[in-house]
Amino acid sequence: MTLLVPFDGSALSEAALERATEFAEFTGEDVLALTVVPDEPEYALSRNWVDPEDPFDPDDIAERFRQRVVDIAPEADFRYEVPDDVSSMASCTTDVTRTIRAVAHEVDASVVFIGSENAGRVSSPVSSVGAPVSEDPSYDVYITRHA
Repeated sequence: MTLLVPFDGSALSEAALERATEFAEFTGEDVLALTVVPDEPEYALSRNWVDPEDPFDPDDIAERFRQRVVDIAPEADFRYEVPDDVSSMASCTTDVTRTIRAVAHEVDASVVFIGSENAGRVSSPVSSVGAPVSEDPSYDVYITRHA
């Protein structure tokens, strides 16, 4: 079983990674930090993942996140996904959520530690992956509310 941490570089996702790592010490489970990088430069800009003058390169973004994960939790595995089954009718947030849920099933996650930027502010914000990811009954969910 795996402890899955969607990692977007926010303070809350960093705290979620720390908490998952602590939890893993007691359970012996592996920790997987997952970064989802939609192939949308505007999405990356809105999250301050790139500067406006920088070229958009999902691999570069993922490498920066991988290094942050290593700095926070050296024992954690890192994976990144660029959603390829993008719906023209769905938002980037929906694509990110769909990808997180698919990876959670693929790795047989026992707990998903959510600490994305909006998950701790309100129960179901429109732009948060927290609520839709937490609706899946096949894994437990830990929501990090405080960095």
